Amino acid sequence: MKRSFSLVDVLLVLAFFCHIQWAVKGSSHCKQNASGQLRPHSVTITEFGAVGDGVTLNTKAFQNAIFYLNSFADKGGAKLFVPAGRWLTGSFDLISHLTLWLDKDAVILGSKNSDDWPVVDPLPSYGRGRELPGGRHRSLIYGHNLTDVVITGDNGTIDGQGSVWWNWFRSKTLNYTRPHLVELMNSTGVVISNLTFLNSPFWTIHPVYCSRVIVQNVTILAPLDSPNTDGIDPDSSSDVCIEDCYISTGDDLIAIKSGWDEYGISFARPSTNIIIRRLIGHNRNGSGIAIGSEMSGGVSEVFAENLYFFDSSTAIIIKTARGRGGYVRNIYISNVTLAGVDTAIRFNSNFSQHPDEFYDPNALPVIERITVKDVTGDNIKVAGLLKGIEGDSFHHVCLLNITLGVTSEFPWNCSYIQGYSALVSPEICGPLKESIYPNHSSDCYHLSNLLWSPAHPRK
Repeated sequence: MKRSFSLVDVLLVLAFFCHIQWAVKGSSHCKQNASGQLRPHSVTITEFGAVGDGVTLNTKAFQNAIFYLNSFADKGGAKLFVPAGRWLTGSFDLISHLTLWLDKDAVILGSKNSDDWPVVDPLPSYGRGRELPGGRHRSLIYGHNLTDVVITGDNGTIDGQGSVWWNWFRSKTLNYTRPHLVELMNSTGVVISNLTFLNSPFWTIHPVYCSRVIVQNVTILAPLDSPNTDGIDPDSSSDVCIEDCYISTGDDLIAIKSGWDEYGISFARPSTNIIIRRLIGHNRNGSGIAIGSEMSGGVSEVFAENLYFFDSSTAIIIKTARGRGGYVRNIYISNVTLAGVDTAIRFNSNFSQHPDEFYDPNALPVIERITVKDVTGDNIKVAGLLKGIEGDSFHHVCLLNITLGVTSEFPWNCSYIQGYSALVSPEICGPLKESIYPNHSSDCYHLSNLLWSPAHPRK
């Protein structure tokens, strides 16, 4: 199915593009380069008795080394160097003003014994473990209330050895929610870079209640059938920059979250001011970029560009449900290339899992000002499944300059949404047919709206 565009359509779009301000590319929270920061004090993990044979458990060595380095926190900080070897360990805590540095042939291995991953309280914005009531296993590398933390190296590896956890999950023999590979909580000034992350038991990198987070030049891998092995999940976090990453996992490559139902609504900490650039990856059971489904604290000001997703289930998705409440607004995604993707763009409002029976079914999410532009794709099954919630309002959804080679006879399926479009092929669904130009460009969320500075805070 083809759609023809008039010369007037094309000229209006080109004129509009010329007026877009691209200054967001200079956003300050993406410029920090703390991964190369020099620390005045440094130790090697072997100085604390660690043995890199892949068999000896080194949890105490990591704990003792970091305890020692804490004495330098107010003296410029310190670096813990992990040399070549296979360093088996259970969960350990980081400290402020620390650089954890992995040599290129260093591999930190997560223990296969669940007792080496302590059980901690659930997140207050979730009310319980994400998978099971009660607590949750703590991540392999964990930090809480920290400032200035760097996890980096010369492309060393952190391997969660998650297959034992996936098997426990599938056999329903877990007593608590599975652990993440890396979780930093209530922390600021976080840099994670130049590393490979393998086989996380659950979500791989999880900054929650954090600010000023940079994730750069990382590779995240897990089998395509591994359950819930999300790549990077910013959760109730602000000023997050994710750049130059390759992710291939069993679930969402990046999932932006902000709490679950009544707990997220009450905690009321949104995810905001998030930049994603130059992301490549694929999956079979998730999406390239997801927002939700746990978005009850709100998600806004998300900018994503230069994305390539291949052989994947879904490219871009907003996930929500009755009872979530919250909002998703001011989202801008551009320059997306797709190959062999089942669904290019999706709104799924049927994520009906809730933490308990106390959620409010009348708490409806607000989804508004979502712009997706400059998307090309080949061998796409469905261009869009855009389904809102009856009685709710998903509005100001704007699609422009989208060209997809679609194999389905019915490329778009839209319901309970409102918005506009321009230069979309195959022909867009009815609720979005009204043209963006010349009357509705101000109703769409554009790049210039992402500009922010301390002198001009967002309202």
